[in-house]
Amino acid sequence: MSNPNPSNAAAPATEWPLWEVFVRSRSGLDHKHCGSLHAADPKMAIQMARDVYTRRQEGTSVWVVRSDQIVASDPGDKDMYFDPMEDKVYRHPTFYKLPGSVDHM
Repeated sequence: MSNPNPSNAAAPATEWPLWEVFVRSRSGLDHKHCGSLHAADPKMAIQMARDVYTRRQEGTSVWVVRSDQIVASDPGDKDMYFDPMEDKVYRHPTFYKLPGSVDHM
């Protein structure tokens, strides 16, 4: 039986891998995810990311990461990973008196 919707078919083996692109706009700032692209290898991914995402010289650094190499937590496990842990007061050291020289913390 043929697939009536070819867009749901498995990707051909010749398709380039997907890369996630992160750009740092200025020194001292973090890299921000700005999109994805397909490229054959890391060198091509960097070149294409530069051409697509920093055309107006808005970046100082570009990172590319193969999408299939990213490991992420499951949103269903949110409580396990991000529970505020109110019973562990030592994680929130609000009862310590800081010296004036480091009061910006």
